[in-house]
Amino acid sequence: MNKEWSELNKTMQIQIKKKDTYEVGIDTLFDLRNQLIQTLISFRDELNREEFDAIPFINADGYQSKTIAYSIWHIFRIEDIVAHVLISEEEQVFFAGNYQERINSPIITTGNELVKQQIADFSKQLNLQELYSYIFEVKESTEKIIKNLYYDKLKQKISEERKEYLKSLQVVSTDENAIWLIDYWCNKDIRGLIQMPFSRHWIMHIEACLRIKNKIHS
Repeated sequence: MNKEWSELNKTMQIQIKKKDTYEVGIDTLFDLRNQLIQTLISFRDELNREEFDAIPFINADGYQSKTIAYSIWHIFRIEDIVAHVLISEEEQVFFAGNYQERINSPIITTGNELVKQQIADFSKQLNLQELYSYIFEVKESTEKIIKNLYYDKLKQKISEERKEYLKSLQVVSTDENAIWLIDYWCNKDIRGLIQMPFSRHWIMHIEACLRIKNKIHS
C-alpha cells in the first residue's frame, strides 16, 4: 500500500473517533481523497482508451483483476449509493444527472456481479468523459454531505426501512458476488461507512489500477 495514503488513512481513522479531533479528521480524509483523485486524473491524462479497457490480470483473485474504467465506475457507484441512499437519504447523483444515458452504461449497479470478460466488455461501452464528470460530481456531493455530519451522528446505524428502500432501488445486483454489500453497509454505523467506501475502498482499487497501468506499460 502507498505509504502516504496508508498513513493518512490511519490518522483519519484515529482522528474521527474523538470529538475534539473529528473536524481535523475530516480535513485529513479530504486531503487523502484529493491525492487519490489526482491519481485518477493522471490516468485520464496519460492513458489511451485501450489502456482504460485492458484487463491484464483477468484470472487473478485481487482487485487488479478488473479494468481501470470498471474500477472507476465501481468506486463511485458505491460512494454515490452509500452517501445518498444510506446517509443523506437523497436522490443519487447517477439518476439526478441522467448519468446512465450519458455514460452509456448497460447497468445501474455497482458492477460487483460482473466477472472477467464481462468486465472488459462493460468497460468498452463507457463514455469516459461522462464517467469523469460523474466521479467529480459524486466526490463533491459526498464531501458536502460529510461536512454537514456532526460528530454524534457517526454512531447512527442504518435503519431497516432504509435498507429495504435500498433493495427496492435495484442498484445492487442480487448476484451472490454483489448482494452481500447491502448487509455489509447496513451493519456499519456512519463512521464505519466513512472508513470504508469513502477512503479505504478508494485506496484498494486505485492501487490495483496502478498495478494494471504498470503491467500494461512494462
